[in-house]
Amino acid sequence: MIDTKALVQTLGAAGMQSWADCVEKQLYRRLAEKPHGDMPKWRQALLDLPLPETNTLLLDQGAVQVGLESDTTLAQRAALQDALMQLHPWRKGPFRLHGVHVDTEWRSDWKWDRLAPHVAPLQGRKVLDVGCGNGYHCWRVAGAGAKLVIGIDPTQLFHMQFEALQRLFAMVPGSGEILRRVIHLPLGIEDVPPSLGAFDSVFSMGVLYHRRSPIDHLQELRDALRPEGELVLETLVVEGDRQEVLVPEGRYAKMRNVWFIPSVSSLETWLRRAGLRNVRTVDVTPTSMDEQRTTPWMQFESLADYLDPFDRGRTVEGYPAPRRAIVLANA
Repeated sequence: MIDTKALVQTLGAAGMQSWADCVEKQLYRRLAEKPHGDMPKWRQALLDLPLPETNTLLLDQGAVQVGLESDTTLAQRAALQDALMQLHPWRKGPFRLHGVHVDTEWRSDWKWDRLAPHVAPLQGRKVLDVGCGNGYHCWRVAGAGAKLVIGIDPTQLFHMQFEALQRLFAMVPGSGEILRRVIHLPLGIEDVPPSLGAFDSVFSMGVLYHRRSPIDHLQELRDALRPEGELVLETLVVEGDRQEVLVPEGRYAKMRNVWFIPSVSSLETWLRRAGLRNVRTVDVTPTSMDEQRTTPWMQFESLADYLDPFDRGRTVEGYPAPRRAIVLANA
């Protein structure tokens, strides 16, 4: 579980005293006052995790990996898979955990491969990952040499998945230094104190279209950055000119909470209006059914179910199929 004393010290030492002063109350409100109904099951899954020792921890490759199949017995791998399955669904990844391949819904490594060549070098940087899910990209950022990575996501299941990974990683001798650099908090962007101005890089991937006020969200991201810090934004876009913005009347790709999907030109304008500069789009890629799909580790509906079966270029509601842009900007 979260060591709040160490967390407060870390935030204070990183120049985030205003957050250190309130983070314990924030976590209490999220976890103690409003625990998810499945929390007892998830806690039991953590207790049931076998924790084999290993010398293998790889954070700089597609599937974040701890351990080798040869480090475990067949019974240990079966117990590991059973415990991890209690934390279903797994959306961001993939992971290879002592020979158990956690084949997540998203090939998040593909997104990383698209953005990594373009972002500022992460060595020694303080990084905030907003809407980080279970923390897959946090581990990749740490693997790229970041000094401190804080991932925030209010979904309690994702925090428990992160804790499961953290427990497995802790069995690697010498992993303590890495584990101290990667923090996952079950909080939202609204919990980051205004005008914090502390992070060298802020990632917001797959969040903007869920916000009722997208420019307010962009300003929140900007305010978390130090001067000259870099925003890495990934979001849904549509084709069109500077005036094009899709506002779904109901659902978009079966999602209820999609509010605004801009064209790339509109998105760049929003970023500049939010006070960011040096705005540049580095990638636009249609989402494929190989990148987002149903797997044994995420058995609910996925992209194939969200698209018109007779026209894969449209959603089931008749809107353009998902395409995603990566845009960089500076505070």
